[in-house]
Amino acid sequence: MSSHHHRSIDPFADLGDSVDPGTQQEYIHIRIQQRNGRKTLTTIQGIPATLDKKRLLKIFKKDFACNGTLVEDEELGSVIQLQGDQRTKVSTLLITEGGIDKKQIKIHGF
Repeated sequence: MSSHHHRSIDPFADLGDSVDPGTQQEYIHIRIQQRNGRKTLTTIQGIPATLDKKRLLKIFKKDFACNGTLVEDEELGSVIQLQGDQRTKVSTLLITEGGIDKKQIKIHGF
């Protein structure tokens, strides 16, 4: 009797299959940061593990003619930083080349 009763108050029981941590909607965040003077920095975080970040960085740098780097952050994971405001270009490229759904991309800043 007690085992049956315990199950009815399990707070996660009703979540069951609806919230699967594996399929949780992961957003890609594209942010802009002001550096000194007129210089800006575009950061991209939340890139899915299925995409090769080093390859992406290479494409970004070549296509946007800007410098960039891949930063490993303890909290955020891999973050790509690009010089200048590349937000719209990055999202377009992720959608066309990376097969990312437009709804997954969030652009922040200014």
